[in-house]
Amino acid sequence: MFSALADPARLRLIVELARGEATVSDLASATQEKLTTVSARLGLLWSARLVARRREGKSMLYRLHDAHVLTLVSNALDHACEEHHS
Repeated sequence: MFSALADPARLRLIVELARGEATVSDLASATQEKLTTVSARLGLLWSARLVARRREGKSMLYRLHDAHVLTLVSNALDHACEEHHS
């Protein structure tokens, strides 16, 4: 799980998903990355159980797996910022 969060690009996807459900296309636009790149990163996050997905029509919607993911990432970012300012 932590190795999945070690990549800044995957972490950006987690932050985007903290705002709510999104499609691969939504996330690609928000991060200015290729659809295939975002899709691969989401697959890794899904395998690590950090994100969940559901099909709606032809689209796949992604969201954070649960509230624990947001808490974990938020605490890690707070810790990193605290160490940086010490």
